[in-house]
Amino acid sequence: MAKGILGKKLGMTQVFTNEGKMIPVTVVEAGPCIITQTKTVESDGYNAVQMGFGAIKDKHLNKPLKGHFAKAGVSPVRFVREFRLNDTPDLTVGQELKADVFAEGELVDVTGISRGKGFAGAIKRHGFARGNKTHGSKSYREPGSIGSRMSGGGGKVFKGKKLPGRMGHAKVTVQRLQVVRADADRNLILIKGAIPGAKGSLVAIRNTVKPVK
Repeated sequence: MAKGILGKKLGMTQVFTNEGKMIPVTVVEAGPCIITQTKTVESDGYNAVQMGFGAIKDKHLNKPLKGHFAKAGVSPVRFVREFRLNDTPDLTVGQELKADVFAEGELVDVTGISRGKGFAGAIKRHGFARGNKTHGSKSYREPGSIGSRMSGGGGKVFKGKKLPGRMGHAKVTVQRLQVVRADADRNLILIKGAIPGAKGSLVAIRNTVKPVK
């Protein structure tokens, strides 16, 4: 069954197993999330649930959002995201989801916006090798020739060419991460390893689409 929850990345720490093995984990403040809308094939053409997370004051909302939350009969939330489902959703509007939606040992996919690193060269951005520093070479960190060698003066740089540019601040999903601990009382989920995003950024946690390698 497809399931998910929204949360805020708090940072990384480490926990120890009963055998004394150290596990690096990312701490996520997961929920409580509120269901603000449900969608079905009959009414919207597809199955999905709309979920909200994070408190916000009414003065920071525009009129469409105020009306949307009022129609659902829920308190305003800062973030609203939609989770697609294969089947008709069994959740109801106003229902609350907490961190215990996932259990210890489950595999999840985590989606977030990666940290922005500003403008970067081809070596840092794409892992290019550095050029020679001997025999008169003057190309140390340049990307090198990018001409397409077309005849008749029609040469151009094709889209998708690996060149210097903005690095990071992109939507990234890391798959098959293991849930180490889920604490519904404190709304915390501990996930093994690193996840995308800076501290305090929004992340979406879903059960993995690759349960078996």
